[in-house]
Amino acid sequence: MAFAIALMITAMVVCCTTNSILVSAWEEPAQVIHVVGKVLCQDCSKGWNEWVSGDKPIKGAKVSLTCMDKRNRVMYYTSDTTDELGLYDITVDKYKYGKKLDTKGCYVRLVSSPDNVCNILTDFGGGKAGYKLNYPTSVYRGLIKYMVTPFYYTTPMCEMPDTDTYESEAKVPKEEREGGYY
Repeated sequence: MAFAIALMITAMVVCCTTNSILVSAWEEPAQVIHVVGKVLCQDCSKGWNEWVSGDKPIKGAKVSLTCMDKRNRVMYYTSDTTDELGLYDITVDKYKYGKKLDTKGCYVRLVSSPDNVCNILTDFGGGKAGYKLNYPTSVYRGLIKYMVTPFYYTTPMCEMPDTDTYESEAKVPKEEREGGYY
């Protein structure tokens, strides 16, 4: 009789413990964040159709993820390289250094391209300035996923000249400039 009572108590403890573990696992939010995207090369020297649809993936391009805290200090930094399809997948734990990572303070940006021809940063998709993670693309049980718009590199021939500086005026003496004096 004592054995049967002990067996019932053990079964109840195991059942209650297992049930609480299952409930906590179901209610616990995802602990890992995935940031996925693509890095492509776009050559502007081709015709319009080739330029629009002729982008090619860059293997080995480096992409970084920088997360800031509430005081706008870097809390976390990591990077990833692309595969042969130009895809990257940055996986980050939701808790870093005992603090919850606020994804609204995270930015994804281009770092470098191994391609000798296609290595000029562009801001298509926010690759140069940084793409801010706002809302996840997919949330499902243990998965939070942010899908980033494609980032692009281009060739040196396609690089936009910097028109904000007045270096050309500074190199020509004032007396030799056209248009007279003002």
